[in-house]
Amino acid sequence: MLERVDVKTRQADAFRADVWAGLSRPQKTLPSRWLYDDRGCALFEAITQLDEYYPTRTETAILKDDAAQIAAFCGRDAVLLEYGAGAGLKTEIVLGALDAPQLYAPIDIAADFLEQTAARIRRRFPGLPVHPIAADFTSDFDIPSHVPSERRIAFFPGSTIGNLDADETLAFLERMRHHVGGGGRAIIGADLKKDVSTLIAAYDDRHGVTAAFNLNLLARINRELSGKFALDQFVHEARWNESESAIEMHLVSLKEQVAAVAGRSFAFRRGETIHTESSRKYSIESFSDFAMRSGWRDRAIWTDPQRRFALFGLSAE
Repeated sequence: MLERVDVKTRQADAFRADVWAGLSRPQKTLPSRWLYDDRGCALFEAITQLDEYYPTRTETAILKDDAAQIAAFCGRDAVLLEYGAGAGLKTEIVLGALDAPQLYAPIDIAADFLEQTAARIRRRFPGLPVHPIAADFTSDFDIPSHVPSERRIAFFPGSTIGNLDADETLAFLERMRHHVGGGGRAIIGADLKKDVSTLIAAYDDRHGVTAAFNLNLLARINRELSGKFALDQFVHEARWNESESAIEMHLVSLKEQVAAVAGRSFAFRRGETIHTESSRKYSIESFSDFAMRSGWRDRAIWTDPQRRFALFGLSAE
């Protein structure tokens, strides 16, 4: 219990520091990892079921169609480390295909949601050791010593890697390589470049679920940091940034206003935005370049017939 309380205290301090720093910038910004509290995770899982949101069903189809090849790539007795595990729904496909997996270790910043995922995986795969790790995978952390060090496979589905900028991507890939060790492997999902209209629709659905997901970040600030945001005075907007090859999510202020967070006030102009997330879209070549620069080697690439999405099988050099 003491360890969990300590983790929550550190997360609360980091959340406040990130909000204060981000809202002090000329282009206000908030790190996308704070979108994923328990309600944010639940809303994101709802997003993945939307017609407009193609990445989840496309990646799921790849995992099902190529399950045997992916299992062969991982090998027998795999220790599966999943970064940003969320509900772990796609993980069931991989675990079901693996040959005698040793252990599953889901990693996520939302500790309560993580426990729910771990409990469901235990029910689905009785006898499989499941050891959740509450951690922010975008920062340095250690894999606990009780997790076997041999046969580690890093699993990072969902195109979440697109939320990281170039420096963060390289740092994350290097951290992942350190976690799996020499001879370890990784399977990483990345969304591929496509027409902008399809991308915009995927991040601004007609039912408003993505808008609720984005606005929930302000609700979380109000709840956890004594924030004073008027949620009805901000709206969600998705836009394409060509130079960054990324969809951006913003929260747009509808009027000139002031919001307080943990005792500090921040002024907003009408039309000013808070940049809450970027989702970068890769080509096969551009992602492979990132992998190579961070010490990985391409071993396999699985994609759908339309090449909308790709799963990269990497090995640590």
